[in-house]
Amino acid sequence: MQPDAARLEFLHPAHWKPALGYSNGVAASGRMVFTGGIIGWNADQVFETDDFVGQVEQALRSIVEVLACAGAKPEHLVRLTWYVTDKKEYLGSLKELGRAYRATIGKHFPAMALVQVVALVEDRAKVEIEATAVIPV
Repeated sequence: MQPDAARLEFLHPAHWKPALGYSNGVAASGRMVFTGGIIGWNADQVFETDDFVGQVEQALRSIVEVLACAGAKPEHLVRLTWYVTDKKEYLGSLKELGRAYRATIGKHFPAMALVQVVALVEDRAKVEIEATAVIPV
């Protein structure tokens, strides 16, 4: 464990089945960082793809960039909330999503929730992700 990540405690009741790709809870102390809903367009607010996994990967890269503005890293993430327009597309892309997630965030799995929504504000957006991070002080 990296020294600056030592203030995160991943919470998992011993008698529960293992959580795969997320944590059930995280306890943290330090400086809190919140992002707005980040969608899969680039820094110029242009979609480079309509591919679901491609949009997720771009959203995750954007989250990492926003966190960096506060001195935070992916390992400081304590919560991600995903809003998707098509649950079936999400479920059908789990292997590719896992690869994209690990390539961008690494093997750090904060508490996560996923909600299917009717639509997002940007018509081409297929995913919107909110992030919360805690930087140890």
